[in-house]
Amino acid sequence: MPKGGKKGGHKGRMRTYTSPEEIDAQMKAEKERKKQEQEEGEAGGAAQDDTAEEKLPASGSDDSDDENSQRRRAGVEGLIEIENPNRLTQKAKKVTQIEVDEPRQLSRREREEIEKQKAKERYMKMHLAGKTDQAKADLARLAIIRKQREDAAKKKEEEKKAKEAAAAASRGINSLSLK
Repeated sequence: MPKGGKKGGHKGRMRTYTSPEEIDAQMKAEKERKKQEQEEGEAGGAAQDDTAEEKLPASGSDDSDDENSQRRRAGVEGLIEIENPNRLTQKAKKVTQIEVDEPRQLSRREREEIEKQKAKERYMKMHLAGKTDQAKADLARLAIIRKQREDAAKKKEEEKKAKEAAAAASRGINSLSLK
């Protein structure tokens, strides 16, 4: 036989919902109860007035800070003081406290990135000046290619002149034979 008998457990029961009218009635009853407690406190005497004033929220910021700290320390937190070094609270800074002129500290990655960029710029300047090994090799290769192209151009020019001379010689023979 299953636990709980034949009728079963809590899971099969019908759910009941509170109607909006019932909720409104409960809210009104709660407000009336609070009003009655306040009236009783005011009728109690001068000592009661001091406590009532403390309960009312004041316009000062000190009281609101105290209320916020009490809300935060609900339950056991209010009893035990915990110092967690890993938990950092966000402190709001005023505009007057922010120092714009002070240079901010760079992280290690940011510093390394800047150093990389500066090294790359230095290398490019040296490369353009022809002082690096790679630049020297490139210039030597470029000189060899220029020399090869000049030789090829000279050779082509000589062949062209030779063809023209041969063509002129053959025309000369043809012209002599025609006379």
